[in-house]
Amino acid sequence: MSQKNETIVLVLALLLTLGLIGGGVWWLMKRSGIDLGSLVNNQSQSLGQSNVKSFSQVQNVPSGAFNYGGSTTWVSIRKAADPIIETVWPDFRLRYIDPEGGAPSSQTGIRMLLDNQLSFAQSSVPIPDQVYQQARQRGFSLNEIPVAIDGIAIAVNPSLNIKGLTVGQFNDIYAGKITNWNQVGGPDLKIIPYGKKERDKSATVILIPTTTEALRQVADNPGGIYYTSAPLVISQCHVKPLPVGRNSNELVPPYKLPFVPLEQCPQQRNQVNTQVFLSGQYPLSRRLSVVVKQNGQIDQQAGESYARLLLTAQGQELITKAGFVSIR
Repeated sequence: MSQKNETIVLVLALLLTLGLIGGGVWWLMKRSGIDLGSLVNNQSQSLGQSNVKSFSQVQNVPSGAFNYGGSTTWVSIRKAADPIIETVWPDFRLRYIDPEGGAPSSQTGIRMLLDNQLSFAQSSVPIPDQVYQQARQRGFSLNEIPVAIDGIAIAVNPSLNIKGLTVGQFNDIYAGKITNWNQVGGPDLKIIPYGKKERDKSATVILIPTTTEALRQVADNPGGIYYTSAPLVISQCHVKPLPVGRNSNELVPPYKLPFVPLEQCPQQRNQVNTQVFLSGQYPLSRRLSVVVKQNGQIDQQAGESYARLLLTAQGQELITKAGFVSIR
């Protein structure tokens, strides 16, 4: 065989090998549930914000009035960031919209987004596959842009004498499998779990429309229990947050130690221990995301701009001050 032919054969063999390797990588990523396109897009978004320090440096912020809504977990972020955003970008006018005939939540916000009642939504839970399908049936797709990390705190009555709960015990309480506090090292007292209809389906759970009312019920009921975003629980004066662990020997408090006795509240309040959420030591954590309708219209521009603003150094600092963990 001539040297020229040998070279051609070697080149073809190399191309075939690279094709097989590339195909294997693609198959492994698909098998593992990794979306290469999403991975590249997410990396591009992150790199695009890596050097943006302030709200004023964000580009392509649209003008107009934009409705948004969703998770009550976001309330402290809205209070901390939105007025400053509107000061820097006065033509980017934000209007928080409550759902008609119900309480605000991640689920109601996403539903309103699908129904074209909102420009974008704020969520503290992952979007189910069927909701993605509903969006595609309506001619657009949804994109979740994470901007913060949050921890779930479990609230109980201050009189309840219990060291904490494991994740398994917590799940069993809300599944109706554990019904008395003496089953988890507490007193002989019936457990009264409170929840929301959008997320809690067990017949043993008493459904309460708002977080404020649920925490009030727990404060009034010695057997009560409720769970929600850590910043909404830990600063309270009338409920007690519980340590949580993957097992009973590793209970991790979601608050900074030492615990401030509730009798000293409101002069002194407990603070969220964001470090245990960031490190993963605390087992109940989640991402807060801006949910954007990808339809190539101004609503998409508004949602992406809002996310970019919160991903700036200034936005992440405000998120941290609101009691959440910076995602950058």
